[in-house]
Amino acid sequence: MKTIRKHIVILAAVAVAGSLLSFTAPMANAADKDGVTSSRSFPKINKTKKDLLAESKSVDVEKTSNWGGLGTMSVPKTKSTAEQQAEERAAQEQAAREQAAAEAAEAAAQSAAASRNQTRTDTTSTTTTTTSTVSASSSAIVSYANQFVGVSPYVYGGSSPTSGWDCSGFTQYVFAHFGISLPRTSGAQASVGTAVASLADAQPGDLIANSTHVGIYAGNGMVVNALKPSVGTAYTPVQYAFSGGYSIRRVM
Repeated sequence: MKTIRKHIVILAAVAVAGSLLSFTAPMANAADKDGVTSSRSFPKINKTKKDLLAESKSVDVEKTSNWGGLGTMSVPKTKSTAEQQAEERAAQEQAAREQAAAEAAEAAAQSAAASRNQTRTDTTSTTTTTTSTVSASSSAIVSYANQFVGVSPYVYGGSSPTSGWDCSGFTQYVFAHFGISLPRTSGAQASVGTAVASLADAQPGDLIANSTHVGIYAGNGMVVNALKPSVGTAYTPVQYAFSGGYSIRRVM
């Protein structure tokens, strides 16, 4: 009986051992064949991103974005080199024109001063009968107007050589000395007498006038006029005294 139980126990042990061997063998074989395996916890990405800096190049801004007020920043506009050079050239040309006009006026004033001195000398060396009016001539008108250059001031609305006059007050006063009556304003004086076609045809003593200014042509492209407070009564180039169009009128 003991022998039978012993054989039964041995057989049961063999059966258990066999079943264990049949279970572990395939696992060992599988491990030996494929090695250690693993699985992903995230999806596989097959598409490669070519431009990694695309976002840094973007200029699109969402309408709801808040940039702390930078959207309304005022950036000053700078001028290009060409613009700056053009402005410098224009300023230099303007300065050159003003310098030329000033030099011409100074030369004319010196000539006028010399002429005044000569006129005074001639007057003291001869005896003449003074009347309220004298015979008008181109040289006489310019010579008479010359004595006020650098002496009589400019005063808007004035008509006196001592207290001052404006442009039309000056011309009216000069021509009145020769018995020629002129209107009070430069615009009205621009229509008196007969018209002269161009400056090339103008003679000393002619009026040059427009709606804002009037002077007496002195020859060589110069006009004697009461220009402005800083200049007074002076000789200036015609193109300096008249920035726009003008009328040339002969009243003698």
